[in-house]
Amino acid sequence: MLPRRRIRRFRKTTKTKPRTLLPALALAVAATAATPTAALATDTASQGVSSGWNDYSCKPSAQHPRPVVLVHGTLGNSVDNWLGFAPYLVKRGYCVFSLDYGQLPAVPFFHGLGAVDQSAKQLSTHVDRVLAATGAAKVDMVGHSQGGMMPRYYLKFLGGAPKVNALVGVAPTNHGTTLSGLTKLLDYFPGAGDLIAKGAPGLMDQVVGSDFLRRLNEGGDTVPGVRYTVIATKYDEVATPYQAQFLSGPNVKNVVIQDLCATDISEHLAIGLTDGLAFHEAVNALDPDHATPTTCASDD
Repeated sequence: MLPRRRIRRFRKTTKTKPRTLLPALALAVAATAATPTAALATDTASQGVSSGWNDYSCKPSAQHPRPVVLVHGTLGNSVDNWLGFAPYLVKRGYCVFSLDYGQLPAVPFFHGLGAVDQSAKQLSTHVDRVLAATGAAKVDMVGHSQGGMMPRYYLKFLGGAPKVNALVGVAPTNHGTTLSGLTKLLDYFPGAGDLIAKGAPGLMDQVVGSDFLRRLNEGGDTVPGVRYTVIATKYDEVATPYQAQFLSGPNVKNVVIQDLCATDISEHLAIGLTDGLAFHEAVNALDPDHATPTTCASDD
């Protein structure tokens, strides 16, 4: 488990996360006025090779026969979101791959802002590339925040289900977010929602009650043949209320990290970036046959 002092320090630096809506709006406005640049095509995922992931020569072992695809969250990218968890998986013998998706013109590094259905198409292309390179029949996926929700569109509408064994969502926006109530402010600023949707549709797609989420969740949360795990924290201030992260249906396991360790204080960012308990529970979901109890004393 990662040191508590480190988690507390990280929490202090991220406790103002609910204000994400305002800088995101600034990004959206800038994007609508910008001319597309090479930043749109930047593939920072290649940087992970030096840390042992995104190595397309990696061949899955008999112990871990499926490559793991990591899907970053809103305003994240394929490297920064996974500096903790990707090496954690590599150390345990997994072939690990991450992608950038939802890029906006002239907005480098901060991705996951494009329309979620279009981001799912990028995920589809990435999965096919990973399967072709590794020779595996299926992948497993771990996604943080939007990255735990967006793959469900790929599974349900883009033919992804036969290619995916398990989806692990860490603080996913499965049924949308109120952003700790801040999305209600949009009611007081006519046209603000339309402006955000025009510049960064991936933000409005995740607001509770959006047209995208109604379509995604209509007819059930899951598709046959895929195992689902949700790992949530009751201290989440971004994907709120945290219970909206949970899924219903067959082959679903919903976990609240505080039920495993009451003293874990990780919030939305920490649970995906630094929390050893969440890492341990995610690996349990990837390899349930060899799962070990996740407790405050988990040695991660």
